[in-house]
Amino acid sequence: MTAFTIRVPDEVADRLNQIAQKLDRSRSYMAAQAIEDFVSREEWQLAEIEAGIAEADRGEFASDDDVARVVGKYVKATSRS
Repeated sequence: MTAFTIRVPDEVADRLNQIAQKLDRSRSYMAAQAIEDFVSREEWQLAEIEAGIAEADRGEFASDDDVARVVGKYVKATSRS
């Protein structure tokens, strides 16, 4: 394991301490968990972005009809009065 020091605002440290206390964990454990969760989420998001760029580079786009069908699922047609 690697140890390093970070600086956070006092308010954030206090909030982290409160969470750690409520969960009966150390502040260090909670900080490490938060960093691990952040890294995992960022890795996933970057992989999805890279996959989307690769699809676009291959010319794999939705047609106008495909987009209209998806939008139609979530947007109700407004009736004119």
